[in-house]
Amino acid sequence: MTTADTPRTQPLWQRILFMIPVVGWIARDLTYGSRDTVYYAIAAFVSLWGISALTFGIPGLYIPALIMVPLIWIVLIVIAAG
Repeated sequence: MTTADTPRTQPLWQRILFMIPVVGWIARDLTYGSRDTVYYAIAAFVSLWGISALTFGIPGLYIPALIMVPLIWIVLIVIAAG
């Protein structure tokens, strides 16, 4: 994928997100890349969560789950709104 594949005009929030070094690269690849990158991103997320559980123990397992609670609430509200 080259930079010519991305559209010329992107919203401001998308340009700011894509400028963040690691997260932006993953977000750009998920947005404009192939369909398989979703599975690679999920595998990377689960692997990082497992590494944090191995490194920090039980808090490394629970704290990311507690951080994801507001995100899940937002997803449920968006799904319910239609």
